[in-house]
Amino acid sequence: MSPVSATYWNISGYVIFWVLFAIAFGLFIQRAYFLFSLLRLGQKEERSESIGRRIKAMLVEVFPQWCNLKSVTRKDLAGIGHALMFWGFSLFFLGYIIFIGLSGGFGLSSVLEGSAFETAYSSILDIAGVLVIIAIVWAAIRRYILKPSRLKVSAEAGIILLLVFSLMILHFCIEGFGYAAYEIQASWPPLGTAFASFLTGTGLSESTLVAVYKWVWWLHYAIILGFMVYIPRSKHLHILLSPFNVFFKSLGPKGALKPIDLEQAETFGVSKIQDFTWKDLLDLYTCAECGRCHDNCPAQFSGQPLSPREVILNLKEHLLEVGPELLRGKAEAASTNPSTAMIGEVITEEVIWECTTCRACQEICPVSIEQMTKIIDMRRNLVLEQASIPETGEGALKSIETRGHPWRGTTLSRTDWAEGLDIKILAEDSDIDILFWVGCTSALEERSIKVAQAVAKIMKLAGVNFGILGVEESCCGEPARRLGNEYLFQIQAEKNIELLKGYNVKKIVTACPHGYNTLKHEYPQFEGKFEVVHHTEFIANLLKEGKVRINKGAGGVVTYHDACYLGRYNDIFEPPREILRNLTDVTLVEMERNRELGFCCGGGGGHMWLEEHIGRRINEVRTEQAIETKAQIVATACPFCLQMFEDGIKTKAVEESLKVMDIAELVAESAV
Repeated sequence: MSPVSATYWNISGYVIFWVLFAIAFGLFIQRAYFLFSLLRLGQKEERSESIGRRIKAMLVEVFPQWCNLKSVTRKDLAGIGHALMFWGFSLFFLGYIIFIGLSGGFGLSSVLEGSAFETAYSSILDIAGVLVIIAIVWAAIRRYILKPSRLKVSAEAGIILLLVFSLMILHFCIEGFGYAAYEIQASWPPLGTAFASFLTGTGLSESTLVAVYKWVWWLHYAIILGFMVYIPRSKHLHILLSPFNVFFKSLGPKGALKPIDLEQAETFGVSKIQDFTWKDLLDLYTCAECGRCHDNCPAQFSGQPLSPREVILNLKEHLLEVGPELLRGKAEAASTNPSTAMIGEVITEEVIWECTTCRACQEICPVSIEQMTKIIDMRRNLVLEQASIPETGEGALKSIETRGHPWRGTTLSRTDWAEGLDIKILAEDSDIDILFWVGCTSALEERSIKVAQAVAKIMKLAGVNFGILGVEESCCGEPARRLGNEYLFQIQAEKNIELLKGYNVKKIVTACPHGYNTLKHEYPQFEGKFEVVHHTEFIANLLKEGKVRINKGAGGVVTYHDACYLGRYNDIFEPPREILRNLTDVTLVEMERNRELGFCCGGGGGHMWLEEHIGRRINEVRTEQAIETKAQIVATACPFCLQMFEDGIKTKAVEESLKVMDIAELVAESAV
């Protein structure tokens, strides 16, 4: 018999059931409405396109828990425990609707009690309950005893673990006392009936068993309602919102920044919490505080203050602090005279400039939070509105503006590297199949020009009809955009697109992942659509087609460094490795941090031109990781990475045992 059908203090159990539910649900709705109102403070953003793809992404990532399982490693199995809790609690949630809501609240207990469905589902819940308890105990041990660095010890986490643990124990108690009280003879569900058998043997009276069963049931119901009230007021808000955040995640190219409408925008970038979009604010609610982004951030790892987790949590706290005042209609006062400045106090300028835009945080985040783009939006405000940028970064931007490249002090011209190589220049002969976009670094930096020469040699060996822009080539604008100067980026992009269209360029090969990502994914924002191929993809295809053959080269032990803008941004992991495996006498070894979890060289996000003053230099940390492999050569596929490793190898004084080479150089050495 359902406890709801009984009478307590002359009050119907149904009245008590629905009054308690109404109170809890009212408090839930009150908080939900408040949080939704705060979201509406954000700027408009279109996130409703491709509904089918969004549903598919949510179904694939959330319900099978791929969002957590993708981060499981031998050293960190926490994703398995989280998946077990999610699956188990999802089954219980459905069970609550059926056996508490429908059976109890709507009086359908006579239909469900004793049915084959109840027996089968209760048996499933027994198994799920055990798995959830194991996962909770494991989580408690990790969080409060082992204490991994990525987790923050908090009372809230303990409360949630205790509540879920209590629900699991009470589930078994309800089964045991209920079966014993009403003398239900069954062998399933296994744990419930086993506990009932034990209780029957204790000699407790029927009235005692019935009384305990009723009070345990009501306690269970009260905790469920308390859970409903508490969740939207706690850091575990992600339990409710993570499916929505995954549903609304960006479907565009990974890491492609959104353009600013420079003619229509009233402000540039983000300086106040309400300058973020509603999706940015939803991100703040969704953070699970798992610390994976914190653990994988190269700046944090090297001892710098930046923590993607703290950026999100600090912004969330700021939103909850100033949001009520904004909702009360004091938006103007709060905007012009905020009690706490978002840039400078909530998020320091130092933190904003430490990001290398490597996307490690967004790659590892289980709930699809977009941390990096928020930092770039704040950079845009610093540069375009406040004219605040580190001196070396400002120098690079001025050089792009006046000279068309960021390398101040170079004595080389755009075509010095090509002297004597008999390479077509489009201004002289535009009859080409492929444009080799050389890039500023490969054309103008002394070490990197060897990469441009190697790519050109390989193309000529393969009989490729290619050419270069020569002195007409100008910076693609990527450094300007990542340093926050969207205005300068758009000038460069529009100028280059006009030039490329003028020469009727269709296909571009580039040796720079930063230029590759910009030309391929960001120029289309300004009607610049071209087929863009990275040189590792191009060379891998030449080898596969037999247009370039490998003779015996120097050989040796090689470790490959995944450039962030090639790997995490564009999922190009295999072509570089295929090339290395094709080289004679080369033994490929992997660094511990590789592929999607690869560690940044420290050169992205404009950091080729920014100084690191706190903690260790990121490139030195990555160089140490390469040294640990005992490789003789670090292979790269990015001019920024090449420079960073050159500097790191010199700093570590290992020039005699380790050198860095671009993959194109390795191929050119042995290509015939």
